[in-house]
Amino acid sequence: MFSERKARRNRGKRNRHERNSQKEKRSSSDLTLHCSSKRGICMELREIGKVLLAIFICELAGIIGSIATYPNIPGWYAGLVKPSFAPPNWLFGPAWITLYALMGIAAYLVWNKGTKKAEVRTALGVFMVQLVLNTLWSFLFFGMRSPLYGLIGISALWLAIVGTIVLFYRISKTTALLLAPYIAWVSFAMALNFYIWQLNP
Repeated sequence: MFSERKARRNRGKRNRHERNSQKEKRSSSDLTLHCSSKRGICMELREIGKVLLAIFICELAGIIGSIATYPNIPGWYAGLVKPSFAPPNWLFGPAWITLYALMGIAAYLVWNKGTKKAEVRTALGVFMVQLVLNTLWSFLFFGMRSPLYGLIGISALWLAIVGTIVLFYRISKTTALLLAPYIAWVSFAMALNFYIWQLNP
């Protein structure tokens, strides 16, 4: 009789111990999931921040260039003789905003591969060079009101973009596709720059 009561007490203790152990495991598992979820959210926010930073840097280049561009469009640029294929002035703003955004996304995708890699550092370095040349062209063409200097600047820009696309393609084919509209637009702008130079001696 005594031994049966003792056995029941022991079984009860074991059952309570097992229940407590299961609770602790569930609690530990929930905590692990919570931490993992929190880390995942932090990583997503960090990546979103990097994308926005890359786009902002590219858009900033356009904003700086616009300091020289917009004041000269109504007067000087409007008075130039232009070829028949010259687009309306209102098209330049939306086109460049879109292109800068695509450039930023492409740069982020390459940046995300890791700057410890030499090929990534080189590609981003060339990308920054073309971004500086992009801004410089506005000051050469519009700021100095010189189609000739603008043509020289945009030719250097075109070469830098080609180099960027080649380097980006080796890292990610997607980035090269994102830059395809950019090189197409700059090629068009270079042809426009050339004819303006020819028509306005």
